[in-house]
Amino acid sequence: MGQSLEVRHDLNPGYAMVGKDSKGRQFQLPQPLPRSLTDILNVLEIQMIWFLEGPSSQRDVVAAARSTLHPEITVYASHSQHRPEITSVADVALTEPRNSQECARWALNEARERGVQVALVTRGLHAFEALRPEYEKAGIQLVTGVTSVDDLAIDSKTVFTQRCESAGLAVAPAIEVDSAEALQAAYARLKSESDAGVCIKPVRGIYGAGFWLFDETADPFRCLAYPDSRIIRFESYLELYANSPNPQAQLVMTHLPGDEVSTDIVMHEGRAVTWVGRRKSGLYQEFEIDGPAVELAIAAAEHFKLDGLVSVQTKETAAGVPHLLEINLRYSGGIAYTGLSGINLAGAFSCVKLNLPLPPVNYTKGVRVKPVTTAIAC
Repeated sequence: MGQSLEVRHDLNPGYAMVGKDSKGRQFQLPQPLPRSLTDILNVLEIQMIWFLEGPSSQRDVVAAARSTLHPEITVYASHSQHRPEITSVADVALTEPRNSQECARWALNEARERGVQVALVTRGLHAFEALRPEYEKAGIQLVTGVTSVDDLAIDSKTVFTQRCESAGLAVAPAIEVDSAEALQAAYARLKSESDAGVCIKPVRGIYGAGFWLFDETADPFRCLAYPDSRIIRFESYLELYANSPNPQAQLVMTHLPGDEVSTDIVMHEGRAVTWVGRRKSGLYQEFEIDGPAVELAIAAAEHFKLDGLVSVQTKETAAGVPHLLEINLRYSGGIAYTGLSGINLAGAFSCVKLNLPLPPVNYTKGVRVKPVTTAIAC
């Protein structure tokens, strides 16, 4: 897709080009950017952006934004727990209420009093969306991944699958179940339709929690001895699910054996600005900014008119054809790795929302990364 993020002012008066891909699509910011140093400094004196509690990568996202923005721009970070290793990389650290409704109201009051222009939220989205009119009235850009409470419905993997199918977007076949009888029927149906195998995961969830791949040849004790393998016999799972006093809704899916690609995308009012895909293969992840998986991820994000820093998961068939798994209305846990690609997504997000030129891009093709465990003092 060959992104070029050079900022130019010669396309349309007062507009800046932020991207152009191999299909000739040009992405432009819909707001005028400052043209002089004086204008930029006048803007910088009053600008503030706030990253509320997020996934495990919150520290890296805040640090990446801070490294991009002018020192006069104030970066806020907050968490509901005492997490100085996260909030210390911001200019201002706050402790937010754990209750979603309380947090949404508290954040509105704090942002209004402090003069914050942008607030990025990743939890308690319904509570925040309910207050969107008040945030807008106060001149605060509330960023939740969507632009209305109705759009939050795609957080349900069932709704997401149905809407993708209606839009003609390639999506992994899935059936929602909430009883042992429904699970048995869904499994039988998917087994008869494909030789690819069947898997299951919660209708709502993060970090792959609750995902299992059914394998009738597996040792029945394997799921206990090696839980990280995520492999279990269907009969074992069915028995446990049937005996649950309050079975949670699950999504039974056709298992796609190919590579998984996680694409983090900066979205602005329904249009993709910049992005980085991470192809997960074994112990390593490799970056890509074009190709079928990334194209599908962008098409889905733009179809749902998302807004913010979001992630889209795709998985490929044995033949390498990508299918959508889910959209997360938040940045991914692995977004920290993408900075090594030469594209600063958190920095680009911050600049887009604060109406500033995008940070420079030095994308390096073919980079592979592997996470390692480190310790920091805080």
